[in-house]
Amino acid sequence: MRQPSAETSNPNALSAEQDTQFRRDGYVIAHQVFSATEIAEIRDTFMTVAANGPVEGLSEVRQTLGTGETKPYSPSDPLRFYPRMLHPHNHADKPVGPLSMKYMLHPKLEPLLTALFAEEPVAVQSMFYFKPPQARGQALHQDNFYLRVKPGTCIAAWFAIDDADEENGTLLCVPNTHSHPIQCPEQSDMKESFTSDFVTPPPGSRPGLVPLMAGDVLFFNGNTIHGSGPNRSQSRFRRAFICHYVPRQTIELSHWYSTPFRFNREPLSIPKATGGGPCGNSADGGWAPH
Repeated sequence: MRQPSAETSNPNALSAEQDTQFRRDGYVIAHQVFSATEIAEIRDTFMTVAANGPVEGLSEVRQTLGTGETKPYSPSDPLRFYPRMLHPHNHADKPVGPLSMKYMLHPKLEPLLTALFAEEPVAVQSMFYFKPPQARGQALHQDNFYLRVKPGTCIAAWFAIDDADEENGTLLCVPNTHSHPIQCPEQSDMKESFTSDFVTPPPGSRPGLVPLMAGDVLFFNGNTIHGSGPNRSQSRFRRAFICHYVPRQTIELSHWYSTPFRFNREPLSIPKATGGGPCGNSADGGWAPH
């Protein structure tokens, strides 16, 4: 499986080869964008806030089933203590708030995203995944099913907080699916995935592992099919700080992403997406932010 692993001497700029990889495959790694000190700051801040378990109003304490219903994580599920945190940049009253805003709008990211969009990027979401040992993964899916960006699509910036490989559940990406339309999800295997949506790769396509080192940032197109397997390690976390960005020309966005920011921290207002989305109302009818 071809991997987007070209090196660059400048982590704040994409090489011609990396740009080509992104246009071809729909994803690319920018190596060592963040230093060990910066990664430790992110990791330690989130771990301190989560030291006593889920944080009310910040942690996703219920999982969504295929029926659209929600239920708490079971007592034996590692994600019960370490569920993902959604939109931490909106929580200025907690240590993760200013930190998330800092890294979501970090100046190292702006030139990379500007090159990938070929226009000004706008930040619309932050998340933190803990993925502790033995936690389930996330079934294959497409981000723009949830964000519903018009025109165009979003781009994710996936910060590796730990080294990520097959054992602890690194990302899987399906190359060249960024050119495919948004598909309606099927039911996932919830013994393997903590989310209920699953998108089948096109015929002849298959997901490939994307190993990452702490400090790397994986960028991928909002239509790219991606996910991850379970963390089969007995002792290793696979933590990730994840942000989503849209082009400045965006005219519609799902109402779940209501706090867009330019990189100069100027807040914006983007009209809410209308209609039922590509698959009816499911993507906008009470789903938690992706």
